[in-house]
Amino acid sequence: MTASFDAALQRFTPPLPVAVALSGGADSTALLIACAQHWPGQVLAVHVNHGLQAAAATFEAHCAALCARLAVPLSVEHVDAHAKPGQSPEDAARIARYAALDRFAAAQQACGNHVSVALAQHADDQAETLLLALGRGAGLAGLSAMPARWLRHGVEFYRPLLAVPGADIRQWLAVHKETFVEDPSNSDQAFLRNRIRARLMPALREVFPHFAQTLARSAAHAAQAQSLLTELAAADWLLVCDASGLSPQIKSVQALSAARQANVLRYWLVHYCASQASSAQLQELMGQIAACTTRGHQIQIKVGHGFVRRSKAVLAWYNFAY
Repeated sequence: MTASFDAALQRFTPPLPVAVALSGGADSTALLIACAQHWPGQVLAVHVNHGLQAAAATFEAHCAALCARLAVPLSVEHVDAHAKPGQSPEDAARIARYAALDRFAAAQQACGNHVSVALAQHADDQAETLLLALGRGAGLAGLSAMPARWLRHGVEFYRPLLAVPGADIRQWLAVHKETFVEDPSNSDQAFLRNRIRARLMPALREVFPHFAQTLARSAAHAAQAQSLLTELAAADWLLVCDASGLSPQIKSVQALSAARQANVLRYWLVHYCASQASSAQLQELMGQIAACTTRGHQIQIKVGHGFVRRSKAVLAWYNFAY
């Protein structure tokens, strides 16, 4: 039962030192202990205290005691993770958590300590993320779920346990007689992810016993396909962008197939406008581009948190704030 966890740690070769994002739960507790065993003296821990529930003090105390026993330096980041109007509690907590990890990494770098960061999401978490994406009709980017490795503000982030079932991690902890804390919010079915975990995952596991690993592989395949689409979009961007390198030329976009138009427009919006279009917005934009055959034809459509306009021979994007 613990073989997959041990194998995942053997394959995990991050730049050292590595900082483990430690919540105090089973998964991050196991990851920290294993990393500390593999690289003694080269591991740090960072705990983000969201301050959203009474158990937060228990989580922090567990993390402090564990790190003291392992001789692992611990940094605690206190954040305000309350949701803003129109924001889900999950999104608010995630944004606050990553902002805290960014601050931690920046502080380490300022001291000359260029850390990489390891997160403990596992195969069950990846399956839940993929099911959430399927439920909202996501494209390949969404179906790629959580990446195993990525760069954020110059810091390398890793998820070494994405192929490891959660049960294997808990079994590893049991074998090593290690304790952890349970987050009481994980049983609150007011949250969609928790309903998926409590109701849908057991049913899927009954029919497909290894479905979590299978869905994790599917997410990896989707991520590979998305990577190819991004490479194609980057190549197409060089064909359609104007001399400034910032705006797509309408005629050049029209020369592409519909699929490549959609792909390069998404690429432009994400990489040059920091915005994302819904499927309906993108289809409307492509329809207006197709109809743009005269000098007097105007294009203006809401896209993401701004809008796209025709500006002579190119498309221009404007933020609502301006």
